[in-house]
Amino acid sequence: MKKEKKKKSGRFMKALRRDYMLWLFVLPGIILTFIFSYIPIYGVQIAFRNYNAKMGFFGSPWVGMKHFIRYFNSPYFMLTLRNTFILSIYSIAAGFPLPIILALLLNSFRHKKYGKVIQTVTYAPNFISTVVMCGMLILFLSPSVGIINHIIEFFGGNAINFMAEKSLWRHIYVWSGVWQSVGWSSVIYFAALSGVSPELHEAAVMDGASKFQLVRYIDFPSILPTATILLIMNCGSVLSVGFEKVFLLQNDLNLNVSQVISTYVYQVGLVNNNVSYSTAIGLFNSLVNAILLIIVNKISDKLSGISLW
Repeated sequence: MKKEKKKKSGRFMKALRRDYMLWLFVLPGIILTFIFSYIPIYGVQIAFRNYNAKMGFFGSPWVGMKHFIRYFNSPYFMLTLRNTFILSIYSIAAGFPLPIILALLLNSFRHKKYGKVIQTVTYAPNFISTVVMCGMLILFLSPSVGIINHIIEFFGGNAINFMAEKSLWRHIYVWSGVWQSVGWSSVIYFAALSGVSPELHEAAVMDGASKFQLVRYIDFPSILPTATILLIMNCGSVLSVGFEKVFLLQNDLNLNVSQVISTYVYQVGLVNNNVSYSTAIGLFNSLVNAILLIIVNKISDKLSGISLW
């Protein structure tokens, strides 16, 4: 055993000396990750205490699972969990396939000049900030001055208060996000498609393959591993629906469908100043995400042999 350990340590030191430039290159990232991702884990103990800033971490009384039980028994538990799951799954179902389809279509587009124009047009919304995007949505969908309602009224319809309609709020949130991100999300698939050998296409064309067959049997299999990895990572953040956009589009009339875990944590943690309770909810959120990531990764590994580890 000692000899094996010595051999392994010797190999590691040899590899470290050989690739020291690469280690120096990633060192800043390792340091930043340690500072901002690992050191804060120390504060997770707040979830198990009645935290008081004056008493500090160790001076605050230990209460165990009290805050978790309080959240599980709260009427907000099922509400926030359901809304978060629905928004996240809906966003993945609507937004995940479209960048793949866009990349495949533009990759097989004959007129490369027009293809670049389309790419630029689809990329552009990504550079609009979330705050500006939400402001645009609220303005365009306003029942009094919104252009959408002006069009509806022009054709004889009645103005709709879109942001107050619970049945419409989720669709507005998801599809505005798809419009904003689809072009940028397709970049990674373009990168994967650029690695496909032109000789494969030439050989397939010589054999009489159609455009659809080229996409189906050459292009799509080439980006499938990339798509699978991204899907696994998306499933690992199912409960991490972005706070900023939900909060900006949220109002009292749509709260039943827009109250998600992140906005509830903000409400109880910062607004109500209940730090321990909000930390417990956040920790529960992270644990569920981690479990889902492991499960989806395991399923993907068994079904396709593609996994994160």
